[in-house]
Amino acid sequence: MKLLYAEDERSLSEAVVDVLEYHKYKVDAVYDGQDALDYAENDQYDGIILDVMMPRKSGFEVLRALRAKGDRTPILLLTAKAEVEDRIQGLDLGADDYLPKPFAMGELLARIRAMLRRREEFTPDLLTMGNLSLDRQSYTLCVGENRLLLPKLEFQMMELFLLNRGIYLSTEDILVKVWGYDTDAEIGIVWVYISYLRKKLTSLGADVAIKAKRNIGYTLELTT
Repeated sequence: MKLLYAEDERSLSEAVVDVLEYHKYKVDAVYDGQDALDYAENDQYDGIILDVMMPRKSGFEVLRALRAKGDRTPILLLTAKAEVEDRIQGLDLGADDYLPKPFAMGELLARIRAMLRRREEFTPDLLTMGNLSLDRQSYTLCVGENRLLLPKLEFQMMELFLLNRGIYLSTEDILVKVWGYDTDAEIGIVWVYISYLRKKLTSLGADVAIKAKRNIGYTLELTT
């Protein structure tokens, strides 16, 4: 599991990162709100931990910006403020949980585990990568104002790539997951539909592309 941790108090950040890495989490640590927003917008995280009081942008501002863009990554807010109003504000802005400082490391780990369990039960309606988004309600593939309505099989294949970003999927995996175990379709149909999607990504001006690795499979990668 990969986490983004934003905390401007460096000694605390180093201590927390050590604990998280000991418990097998991968952690990107940043020290102000603007960096937190930049990292969150340009990488994929299983969860985000935000200190509320940070330079350049507050945790509330980062949270508001991410939720406004449709980012549904689970977010845990950390703050020295214990007032009920602050907790309410964070939750109203879309935080998944709230932990006042100072906190026990054991409680932080428990909150993170609970937050990530909820993530596994939730899949957002809008899947994004780079400048590309896929609306799972309308089957629409979008880059800015450019939109294409995808046929069902193309939609299912693009959804599969976006849900498994960074993972190479074999042709056989794609055939089974999109066409089903009982399909009579030949393996070549996967190559045909990948060609369709590549053309549509190019026509939309997407900064992601379907990449192939010989004898391994296909994955979706950023091109910039």
